[in-house]
Amino acid sequence: MIGPRPLALALGLATAAGVAAQDRTGADVVRLDPALDAIVSPDARVETLVDDYFGYTEGPVWVPDGPSGYLLFSDMSANRIYKWADGRLSVHLDRAGFTGTEFPDVRILNNGRLQVVILGTNGLTLDREGRLVMCAHGDRALVRLEKDGTRTVLADRYEGRRINGPNDVAMRSDGSFYFSDRGSALAFDSPARELPYTALFRWHEGTLQVLDTDPQVNGVAFSPDEKHLYVAGGPRIRRFEVRPDGTLANPRLFLDVTAGGERGGTDGMEVDPHGNLFTIGPGGVWIVSPSGTVIGRIRTPVQGTNVAFGDPDGRGLYITSARSLFYVRLDGRQR
Repeated sequence: MIGPRPLALALGLATAAGVAAQDRTGADVVRLDPALDAIVSPDARVETLVDDYFGYTEGPVWVPDGPSGYLLFSDMSANRIYKWADGRLSVHLDRAGFTGTEFPDVRILNNGRLQVVILGTNGLTLDREGRLVMCAHGDRALVRLEKDGTRTVLADRYEGRRINGPNDVAMRSDGSFYFSDRGSALAFDSPARELPYTALFRWHEGTLQVLDTDPQVNGVAFSPDEKHLYVAGGPRIRRFEVRPDGTLANPRLFLDVTAGGERGGTDGMEVDPHGNLFTIGPGGVWIVSPSGTVIGRIRTPVQGTNVAFGDPDGRGLYITSARSLFYVRLDGRQR
């Protein structure tokens, strides 16, 4: 059992414009290219695993565990990491992203029903030893959770100044981590911001390196061969070349979700083994070929925040939204 819903950080009722999640059971796949048929069935359905329970979810990651595994994801307003395993929800880690007692100039988001603060973790990934690495908003640090439950701060300062707060993270096979530092828990005009820019950082063996300072930098994901890094920012996704030394070169526009008149932005994303990008976009999940062609979309009942591949065969797609957790079973050659 998970007990009462964790709204201790909620700040009050939002306006009536908030839309409650629905359980859609109709066909939710928009086929824009025949290539989509090898990825997801046209009659696939979006399942609601947990409906209208959370404050603001983000950062899903699948954790292999024996013949099965489980999903971990953040609830930024509850300051928790939840676990979804065998059809059951439980709390994996309390006080996940903020371990202090006071926080200056906290930023507030509307989750569609409530105004909430976002001091918990956001992006999650695993290191080469299977340890959880967390973007801790409130603690303004990239943190590794050790096997014994203790925490190791990997990065919290750059050139003597506190970083603003990691948002999303991806691991490269050399053990380095690429993360966006947006300071999402801080008000945008907060004097507590010590770095005057939003950065894309590379952490490698204890050293931080600034790779980019796009003010909208958000989700990050590698191509399967790690020759490219995708970086979301506002309505656009850029694709960088990754040099052998881990630095980036030759950014180019890969996707603009507003090019066809849509309104909205990109957020979390994943790349499948064949190089297809799954990204949050207006109305749901956009599926984009390695050449940049949008081949399909998966509509979600409410706007999503991030995605992760899961299940023992890698053919489950888990989608976090502000208040709910969704799931789509994929077809064919995802793994």
